[in-house]
Amino acid sequence: MNEKQYFSERLDDQIKWYSGKSRYNQKMYKRLGLLQIISASLIPLLSGLSSIISYSQWITGILGVIIAISVSASALYKFHENWLAYRTTSEALQHEKLLYFTQTAPYDNDERFQTLVSRAESIMVNENQNWLAYTQKSKKSDDHPPQKPKD
Repeated sequence: MNEKQYFSERLDDQIKWYSGKSRYNQKMYKRLGLLQIISASLIPLLSGLSSIISYSQWITGILGVIIAISVSASALYKFHENWLAYRTTSEALQHEKLLYFTQTAPYDNDERFQTLVSRAESIMVNENQNWLAYTQKSKKSDDHPPQKPKD
């Protein structure tokens, strides 16, 4: 694979993928957070208006369920953690690309392309390993729920 192919078929593609995943996870994290804030804010309002609004108890209960579901979904899908991890990887790859094109150390020698490939692939491998370790850790905690403390 030559330099042009590496940029077009690998590096730029990976930067775009990580940026897109970061944006999606950020959007979902913020949407669920806003839903939680709005729902939680409406509960005391509806409680105070229970004598005026006949179904306020039902609405309050539904808002509580919405909060529980949105908090659980956010924890399950790890939108915040994924947003930060993908953004970090995307920025690291963009940083390496900038250093390469400006011929700044460590890309100021004859083997700069090989150095770029090595460093960029290392960033991607590390992100993949971190993701794997994180998901395995989550799976282990799901398989082994916390034990009841002994008296």
